[in-house]
Amino acid sequence: MEWTIWAGFAAGLVISTVTSPVGVSGAVFLLPVQLSVLGVPSPAVTPTNLLFNVVAGPGALWRYRREGALRGPLARRLVAWTLPGVLLGAAVRVFALPGPGVFRLLVAAFLLPLGIFLCLRTLSPARRRPYATEPSARVLAALALAVGVVGGIYGIGGGSLLGPILAARGMPMARIAPATLAATFTTSVAGAAAYAVLALASPGSVAPNWVLGLACGAGGLIGGYLGARLQPHLPETALRLLLGALATALGAVYAVQALS
Repeated sequence: MEWTIWAGFAAGLVISTVTSPVGVSGAVFLLPVQLSVLGVPSPAVTPTNLLFNVVAGPGALWRYRREGALRGPLARRLVAWTLPGVLLGAAVRVFALPGPGVFRLLVAAFLLPLGIFLCLRTLSPARRRPYATEPSARVLAALALAVGVVGGIYGIGGGSLLGPILAARGMPMARIAPATLAATFTTSVAGAAAYAVLALASPGSVAPNWVLGLACGAGGLIGGYLGARLQPHLPETALRLLLGALATALGAVYAVQALS
């Protein structure tokens, strides 16, 4: 239906504009819109979300690259370890998926306290520590691999999980946002391709909804560029509060859904 295409475009535009300054593609917030409003069936909603990330990602990444924000080892390390994770997650999603209630409960238990902690830490200057360096290579590899698996299973890219973790360690948003978006884009390309292949050997709606995914992604492409352009002009405190608020809101929504 034509209205769903325009609704998907608008949703992608608004969500990406708000989330790209903090390194979140917005797919995790687009997921409930696709399920509840646009009527995308499961598990097709997962590769459709990944398709959104593939189309929307270059907007923000191009802007960050022009500003030199993609330089440094953080983005390379996140990409290197989330990539194998998302391929494993895609296989789990199709052949051995746990119930959606389990996923919602786990995400709520992870993001709700993390988001609240991030907001409280940002609002308490006396408790703030100097900006930390990135985690060790071993810790970062384990973290990125685990997030990649989750992203492959549920099509959320991983930025919504990686961003709050790195921000809670005290890393500046100017380093976090470009790196997590780069990892999200790369793993989404691999994840969408994996689902397209798995669809050939699996019954049910496994392939993405191409029309809707492209429409949402087109909106996200514009919104991502706008959000990345806004990021250098926003204060660090506002960005950290925004990321904390997004994590808290998402955790609360999933908690209500899991317990209802």
